[in-house]
Amino acid sequence: MKIKKLLISQPAPADLEKSPYRNLIKKHNVDITFYKFFEVVGIPVSEFRKTRIHISEYSAIIFNSKNSIDHFFRMLKELRETVSEEMKYFCSTETIALYLQNYIQYRKRKVFFGNQYFSDLLEVMSKHREEKFLFPCSDEKQTEYTKALDKAKFKYTKAPMYTSAPKDLTKFKLEDYDALALFSPIGVRSLVKSFPDIKDRNIIIAAFGTSTHAALKEQGIKLTIAAPTQSAPSMAMAIENYIMGKEQDAVIVSKGDIVKHSVKNTIASSVKKAKPVIANKEIYKQRMEEKKAQAAARRAARAAERAKAEMAKAEAEKAEKAKEEKMKAEKAKVAAKAKVVKPKVSKAKPAASKPAAAKSTTTKPKSTATKAKSTAAKPKTTAVKPVATKTITAKTTKAKTTATKPKTATKKTSVKK
Repeated sequence: MKIKKLLISQPAPADLEKSPYRNLIKKHNVDITFYKFFEVVGIPVSEFRKTRIHISEYSAIIFNSKNSIDHFFRMLKELRETVSEEMKYFCSTETIALYLQNYIQYRKRKVFFGNQYFSDLLEVMSKHREEKFLFPCSDEKQTEYTKALDKAKFKYTKAPMYTSAPKDLTKFKLEDYDALALFSPIGVRSLVKSFPDIKDRNIIIAAFGTSTHAALKEQGIKLTIAAPTQSAPSMAMAIENYIMGKEQDAVIVSKGDIVKHSVKNTIASSVKKAKPVIANKEIYKQRMEEKKAQAAARRAARAAERAKAEMAKAEAEKAEKAKEEKMKAEKAKVAAKAKVVKPKVSKAKPAASKPAAAKSTTTKPKSTATKAKSTAAKPKTTAVKPVATKTITAKTTKAKTTATKPKTATKKTSVKK
């Protein structure tokens, strides 16, 4: 079936020539109308305060869209709160991470992002489980992102800061369009609100993503063109395949829809990967070579880190051994000194004790002489006359002692007789 007029529920791209819808317009002469089926409206501060969420109490923030970034910093401004410099930001893609430059100074130490899907971000977040996460999002009760966070068992707080309000689509006449492309469940809700009889109308419905497919199924609307598939990873390619009459492949389940986590570690480590379809073989080879080079660089970095760790351990062990050897050498020196000093003290004691006894016997008679000398020496300092008198007294005392000695001898002889 030919599609001449197409209504897409998205805003028009900035450069239509570089968009994926270029081939539909040039090759198949499709008239495309772009119009966003809903608008994002910020939740007022009064309603947000009812949640009793204090942003300063959290150490990490999760962003899954540019709308979440805009309304988060809007809420900060209206609440008159500030964010600490140590705050960490986790973004689902690199484009969203770069969008943060409009509000903060971009630093790799603070900003983390996944490759393409939200589950890629969960793998990065698993290395920071000690953080307290805040998730600014819409006021929907449960989404694919909250389901993935719950399955991975992260400690996070849902902070509704904006809501998606459906627009009035009655200005469009669906009879003038051959096909309609939808990209989100809110687009399905706005379509049903404006056209309650949409399921009875003869119009081709194209939808992107499993969540959009589920929303159409709930409303009982027939899905004709489903994307993404292996042969049509984008909506433009899926519509082009339908126009060319090609059969549709099985729908690819996006990486963000299925997140497996182990019971022990509860980490989103094993994830079903959707392999991209690349038509150009040269581009495919280049990408494979880049991936191999990146993997080799990671392995080399890990090996270098291990080598550094081993070197550090070896140096620490050498330092400990050197300290132990120094301690042993010092102890040995102290012990050797103690051995050398002890025998000298033991030999000197007996040699000094023997002459001491002999001196004690011989020095007694000298004491009288020294006393006489001391008495004789003192008056020399005063005058000469007293010295002469004292010397005479000393001589007289000696004479007296000599005179008394024979008397004692005569007494002894008389007693014997």
